[in-house]
Amino acid sequence: MAESLPYVAVDGSGREIEPVSRYLRDLLLGDVSPLTCRSYGHDLLRWFRLLWAVDVGWEQATEAETATLVGWLRSAPNPQRRRRLAGGLAAGTVNPKTGKPALGSGYAPRTIAHNLSVVHGFYAFHLHFGRGPAVNPVPDSRSRRRALAHVSPIEPARPHRRARLRPKVPVRQPRAIPDPQWEELFAAMRCTRDRALLACYVSSGARASELLGVQLGDVEWTKGQLWVISKGTRLRQAVPVSPEALAYLAGYLEEVGLPAGGGPVWRTRRGEPRPLSYWATRRILQRADEQLGTNWTLHDLRHTAATRMARDPALTLVEVQTILRHAHLSTTALYTAVRLDDLLDQLAEHYQRPAEPARWSATYDADDVAAVFGDR
Repeated sequence: MAESLPYVAVDGSGREIEPVSRYLRDLLLGDVSPLTCRSYGHDLLRWFRLLWAVDVGWEQATEAETATLVGWLRSAPNPQRRRRLAGGLAAGTVNPKTGKPALGSGYAPRTIAHNLSVVHGFYAFHLHFGRGPAVNPVPDSRSRRRALAHVSPIEPARPHRRARLRPKVPVRQPRAIPDPQWEELFAAMRCTRDRALLACYVSSGARASELLGVQLGDVEWTKGQLWVISKGTRLRQAVPVSPEALAYLAGYLEEVGLPAGGGPVWRTRRGEPRPLSYWATRRILQRADEQLGTNWTLHDLRHTAATRMARDPALTLVEVQTILRHAHLSTTALYTAVRLDDLLDQLAEHYQRPAEPARWSATYDADDVAAVFGDR
């Protein structure tokens, strides 16, 4: 039944790992994205490789194996971090131009937490059908379950304790591109297509994969909006786009022609035209980063759009939430935070302003003030 799965986890002999396939098939029946299936498959394959290394069957796994997984992930180098240019910034260091840290050499706390959640769900699924160990090998947090139960989305999250072995996951901060660096990045684009892409990204706030799926019929020129397939709900939803972005898009289509057969608007420029993939789009930004000495990513464009909208006094936070399609208002509120870079001018004025001398009310006797505070 492997044909019914978009991705299959296999062992060292190329055989399908049947317990993993059963779980992934159940996820697909629950209408998860195929990319979610791929992500969960990678996490479970990592778990099974650890079990094979310590010679423990998946039905006999205990909390000791979970602790081994966490310890290994906290100390092992991430092979994905080895792919960097010679002479580039070392892993974990901060880019002096953008202020963004490069990815660390190991596994991030968010990756470890995600892996634990996947393994916990895997065993919870099999335990429901009477398979596997009687106790889930991944510890759970009862206080977290109580905190998340029956909570209104407009209420702040109640504090709760982390489950055992769970790492501290820092809150992600917005990574908006400052206006001078945005202009520099936009000027580094090599063709009309790339300029149209960036203009559409930063004016619509669409995710990278959503915008790449836009077809010619999804562009409403008069209303100034695009129709995208939302990543989370997979519904066809409208996102706004600026007149400037539409002008760049029209120039790109006039230059290369309309897509044949109603295919995606964004296409490759070399060889036979093909739909532009996420990896090819990411490479566009990487080439500009190499030229400018920056480390911006495609998702930073969405952060930039969100920050610009959230700081516009003419837009309410609820309106920005609607445009960005956030499930919770608290997620949109993250973009209202003021960064230190935004305060440089105000801080410069603060440091140059002379200190104000202490003044006392005229109702206080000068001798009493001197007795309490001393001569100043």
